[in-house]
Amino acid sequence: MNRPCSGLARRGFLLATATAAAAALAFTAGCAGDTGKTADPTNAAETGNPKRGGTLRAAFPGGGAGETLDPHAASLFVDAARAKALYDKLADFGADLAPVPRLAERWEPNTTLDTWKITLRKATFHDGRPVTAEDVLYSYRRIADPKGTFRAKASLEPIDLAASRALDASTVEFKLKRPYAEFPNVLAAFGAYIVPKDATSFDKPIGSGPFTYRSFTPGKSLVVKRNDAYWEGAPHLDQVEFVVASEESARVSALLGGQVQYAHELSPATARTHEGKGKIEVIRLPGSSMQGFVMKTDRPPFDDKRVRQAFFLIADRKELVDGALSGAGEIGNDLFGKGYQYYPSGLPQRTQDLDRARALLKEAGAENLKVTLDTAPAATGFVEAAGIFKEQAAKAGVTVEVKVGNKDTYWKDIRDNGTFASYRSGSMPIESHISQRLLTGSTTNATKWRQKDFDDLYQQAQSTRDEKERAALYERMQRRLYDEGGFLIWGFADWIVATAPAVHGVDAKAPANTLDWARFDKIWIA
Repeated sequence: MNRPCSGLARRGFLLATATAAAAALAFTAGCAGDTGKTADPTNAAETGNPKRGGTLRAAFPGGGAGETLDPHAASLFVDAARAKALYDKLADFGADLAPVPRLAERWEPNTTLDTWKITLRKATFHDGRPVTAEDVLYSYRRIADPKGTFRAKASLEPIDLAASRALDASTVEFKLKRPYAEFPNVLAAFGAYIVPKDATSFDKPIGSGPFTYRSFTPGKSLVVKRNDAYWEGAPHLDQVEFVVASEESARVSALLGGQVQYAHELSPATARTHEGKGKIEVIRLPGSSMQGFVMKTDRPPFDDKRVRQAFFLIADRKELVDGALSGAGEIGNDLFGKGYQYYPSGLPQRTQDLDRARALLKEAGAENLKVTLDTAPAATGFVEAAGIFKEQAAKAGVTVEVKVGNKDTYWKDIRDNGTFASYRSGSMPIESHISQRLLTGSTTNATKWRQKDFDDLYQQAQSTRDEKERAALYERMQRRLYDEGGFLIWGFADWIVATAPAVHGVDAKAPANTLDWARFDKIWIA
């Protein structure tokens, strides 16, 4: 997800289709007269006095000429970053993926957790109108429209929007279809932005975010300027220009050349090349991406939990992180969400044990096992990790055939087909991971984990008001997955961004897609 710049757009900034060399020239031609600077991103908690003013240019991979500023249509990082600049959600996720109030000042459930009252803070849209309960209901009904294809639609499914209502201008009553203790996660869902109740066109969007619209050229640039009336305080910067640069080499060249001051999404190898040399600041956002393999539990050989347990023990996780991610991450323990709210950090760290793996395979009658591992260059480290695991498995007497597929159709290809495949996931609450991927009716149940008693535990958790009791239920579910689940989670990759040395205020602890990721309203130029 990315952003553009007016100067670059005016001069024909065509990085999305240019080669690295041509892209660098396009950057130079487009912004040669602008000397905007940036600050030290490693100082997430800087205590110095932020400076006001200046233009920050931020380079992101883009989505092409079909890009839109409709926040409900967001699907890429650039979409999310643009939407964050222009709009607000009722809530967003903190660094531990717990929901944090935004336009919602507070939320209160009834005793049965199937009705929630949301009180809005005082905030205004860019045209001066107040944000009201009717705007919230309009936005959610628009997202949930059966004719639409907005990504947040699935997240809003628990809400009975026909029965939900505005109690007054600043209070929304959401009626739910069932008890849902983690309902605030819905308020923070990706793409669940609030727009004015009469919004039908987004050519010149009006939101309530920290920046206001100035200009937009799809596939090239978005320019936004400071909203002095923003409810949380005006941004430090005068302006942000989101520049589209699909090739990593173009983003890095522009950053090194001073044409942009922020570059999103660098590979570990690129970061290693430039880190510590003084020309740019490399920021690693921890825990941003889960890395692993899926074992489909509904078919041989992985319908036998002993085979799954053996594969857990075959993995040398440090070797996988070092080899596939160039060390830019930390090892996993076969559970999603390391460091997030409800993560069971007390479980012992699993390590490679080839003797035990062989014994389990023998018990399962799976000696001399042969499996196909589907992978593709669909994400950083996928193909490399598959090759490394193949060598590790051979030491346990398992033959792994690595099958490299088409990166453009990979996720569709492995959704139902195959038995063993490379997998990754961005950040989301652990509850969302469970509900979307591990229940019998989950729409993206990649491991085909279907266990009624597990489903029942989840429903029990959603009917439990006490957070400690609910956390204990989540731990029971995760212990079950740790023992016999279908996700072999070997690592958590850092998301890597880089800035010019003069940029300050970038939060180095916020995973991608959380509240403090891409917070350009908190950045300043020294």
